[in-house]
This record gives sequence, structure tokens and C-alpha cells, in this order.
Amino acid sequence: MTEEGRRFAADFARLASDITNPLFAVSGGPDSMAMLTLAHEALPPGFTVASIDHRLRPEAVEESAMVAAHCATLGIPHATLAPSEPITGASIQAQARTTRYALLTDHARAIGAGTLVTGHHADDQAETFLMRAARGSGLAGLAGVRARTEIHGVTVIRPLLDWRRAELRAIVRRAEVPFFDDPSNHDDRHDRTRFRRLLGENEWLGTPNLARAAAALAETDTDVRAMVEWIWSERAKVGGGEVKLAVEKLPREILRRLARRAIGTVRTEAGIVAPEWTEAANIEKLLDSLMAGKRTTQAGIIASVRGDVWRFREAPPRRAPASGPA
Repeated sequence: MTEEGRRFAADFARLASDITNPLFAVSGGPDSMAMLTLAHEALPPGFTVASIDHRLRPEAVEESAMVAAHCATLGIPHATLAPSEPITGASIQAQARTTRYALLTDHARAIGAGTLVTGHHADDQAETFLMRAARGSGLAGLAGVRARTEIHGVTVIRPLLDWRRAELRAIVRRAEVPFFDDPSNHDDRHDRTRFRRLLGENEWLGTPNLARAAAALAETDTDVRAMVEWIWSERAKVGGGEVKLAVEKLPREILRRLARRAIGTVRTEAGIVAPEWTEAANIEKLLDSLMAGKRTTQAGIIASVRGDVWRFREAPPRRAPASGPA
């Protein structure tokens, strides 16, 4: 086994020593094809591969077929997944990501895969860190891409977060592995492309250092999440279509996370499905109001204060204005 193969095996084992039958997401780009090459060298048989045709570019059919053909030469099971409905929305990239993970996690469950493996690397992490910093993200956002997380009930791991894009491209070129370059990666209409160019033209920014900063923040965020989980179990009362939170002597970051969870809980119980509610939603005005003892409304939820208890419940539907005389 090569030194790179041993390195990948160690990185994979660190994240997935308890997991069998992994499913690798391979797009056909140099990063994911390098991951496939490393996995074939370093891991025992038993893993499978899936590619996504988002049906946004005609070239995607050829790219998925290339991955399928290469997997056939390696003796690795492969599936091409595609959405049943066209991807639409204000942000095509964001909608494509949502669709991609839905397809991959559904397929992982269907084939009994123990985890989903993606090819995110250190350069991706640095780009994400800068993008979110520019948007004013807090701790959870700056933590970036997680090495191990859960999406739609499926464990997702990223064993390449300590690898550079140039290293991965060198692997596929040296092994003469086929790959495609996605033209959208060079499209300046996308934020990520602009930040990728910023990093490439300014080496002093230090891509590995930014990636390490994101990893450190991810570790801190994991600890904060554990604290929030414990406080929620001790202080939250859920029932009757509402959430009550005892908030005495809690810092703002903990209150922020508890409030988001309370809103999400009430919305879920009320069957409110749109617009999508996420843990990254901005609730600063809501927090300001509640901490000042004022009632407020956000995302279809009324939040009010009584003593040291915050109460969250669904806002009643608005009444139609009475019609005047004919």
C-alpha cells in the first residue's frame, strides 16, 4: 500500500471505525475520483458508490456513465441517482445540495449502507469558512463542514478534510484515473467560485490554517450542542402545541440555540413546512425582545415571556378583513 493509501486508511478509520458497508458519493470530479482511488486501495471490499445526475447539465449523464464504467473496472457496485422533479428555486446550488443529500441518504438506507462518505477537503473547508464569515455567521456556521455528522438520519463522514485539492488532483493524474471538471466551478456567478479565486490569488490567507480554525470551532460547537441538549432536557417542557423554557441565568448563545429549537419544535408539531426553518436562521430581534420581556412573533410562532419562562406557540391564522357594504 502507498503512503497515501495508509494515510487515507487512518483518516477513514478515525471517523468510521464502527461502520461497515459505506456508500461513497462520487461526482466524477478529480476530488471524488481521488477519494474513490484511495478507497479502492486502502479499504476492504464491501463499499458501494453512487453518483448524482441533478438534471441541470446535459454533460452530467456522461459524467455519471464515466464513474459507472470506472467502478465496473474496479468491481465496485455503482448507482446513478436522479431527482424525480426538476430542481428549481432562487438558489439553484442550494436546492441542488438539498436534493443531492436527500437522494444519497435515501439510497444509503435502501441498500443498508452504514454511512455516506463525501469528498470534501481542506480547500472546501477554507472556502466555506470565508463565505460564512463574510455573511456574519456565528459559531455553528463558522464551524464549516463537519468531519462526522448526521443528515436525514444517516451518518455522513468526510475523511479528506486534511487533504488539499492539489494533492487529490495529483493522485488521479498519477494513477491515470478519468475525471471531469465541472464548469460551474469556474462560474463567477457563484459565491464559492469567487472565494476560491480569492484564496488562490492570496496564499498568505493560509488555506490549511483556515481549515484548522474551522475544525477547532467545530469541536467547540459540538461541546456547546451537548450543553444545549442537557439544558433542554432539564428546562424545556413540550406539550399542548407549545414549548416552555426556563431561561434563568443562561448566556445569549445558549438562549439563541434553545429558542431556535423551540421554534422548530412548535413548527414541526403544527405541520408548518414552509418556509424552511434552519438552525442558522437569524433570531437576534426575537432574542432582544424576549430578553426585554416583550412578546414577539417569528416564523409563524408567537414567543412571550412570563417571569423567567419563555413560551413558544403557533400564531393563530390571520382573519380575513371584513368586507364592506356593496
